[in-house]
Amino acid sequence: MSKPLAGPRLSDRQRLSWLRLIRTQNVGPASFRDLINRFGSAEVALEMLPELMISGGASRIARIPSIAEAEAELEAARRAGARFVGIGEPDYPALLKNMDHPPPLLAVKGEGAVFRLPAVAIVGARNASLAGIKMARMLATDLGRDGYAIISGLARGIDTSAHQGSLSTGTIGVLAGGLDLPYPPENAGLCDEIVERGGAIISEMPFGWQPRGQDFPRRNRLVAGAAVGLVVVEAAQRSGSLISARLAGEMGRLVFAVPGSPLDPRAAGTNGLLKDGATLVTEAADIHRAIAPLTGLRAPELPPFEDPPDFSATPPPGENDRARVTEALGPTPVAIDEIIRHTGLHPAQVFMVLLELDLAGRLERHAGGNVSLVFAEG
Repeated sequence: MSKPLAGPRLSDRQRLSWLRLIRTQNVGPASFRDLINRFGSAEVALEMLPELMISGGASRIARIPSIAEAEAELEAARRAGARFVGIGEPDYPALLKNMDHPPPLLAVKGEGAVFRLPAVAIVGARNASLAGIKMARMLATDLGRDGYAIISGLARGIDTSAHQGSLSTGTIGVLAGGLDLPYPPENAGLCDEIVERGGAIISEMPFGWQPRGQDFPRRNRLVAGAAVGLVVVEAAQRSGSLISARLAGEMGRLVFAVPGSPLDPRAAGTNGLLKDGATLVTEAADIHRAIAPLTGLRAPELPPFEDPPDFSATPPPGENDRARVTEALGPTPVAIDEIIRHTGLHPAQVFMVLLELDLAGRLERHAGGNVSLVFAEG
């Protein structure tokens, strides 16, 4: 076991409140951070949630997990040999802090030391060819020797091969469900081996959570966000790997692709990425040359437990203010700065209305901090 890094850590009481808050319906990473910044602590934010939801127009108050339920999940993590790491703590993966709306809490099983290595993501087709599997394993092995951690999503095919190729040098698996429910089930043994050999398994989902279709893009977002660059080995035209590549590009990560035969549909996605400007890869040195100049950069340290801003000079938003913000929103994403300019309201008032709408399930957040209004169907 590696020596824990020094730095600020959540108290047991804070960790419990953070877990209750992030497990509350309609509280996502963005609204979580807004709540902490506004009220100073998760404990106070939990008390304010019902009032905020009503102000946002919620038809019913979302259920807040009880203290007993949060304690039960913490105990499930302990039994599984896992822990919850907060965004401000030293064992939190550094690059994740730089992505849009990073998860405030991660369930982690394994060594935190692997997060100190610069990471490269390797993703690709589940129904990979033998050549693709060999290429993924070779890239992972060679990059591991060069000092990189390999991160992937523990799926069949390319993901599995990437993890296997980097077991001895450090690999990070990201799950779409709870840490206690590896998917696919046949990779449960691989998860155990990753942890035993100095790697780590992470998830933002609750223990006992069976992954659904919509959870895999969330998983892909973490794979892309935790890496300096992302390599696609094989991918069809419409695939989760291309979603990962798009997310990586939006986050400013480097995107690489392995070329393939135009006759193989599993190469259609990677060949398309190359046409769109991805860096061509035939060996690990292609990736190392592009990434090496960036690996000396450290992610900026975010203050983990900020003091709440002073809102005393700004009156809370009234009904007219809420109406002006809501009218300014539509199905097309817009920048928050534009809403502030358009409404003429104080930024603190606009942010509070957006937070209320978010907690009421009426706001959708997009890349770059843009927002749009959710319209009920029918």
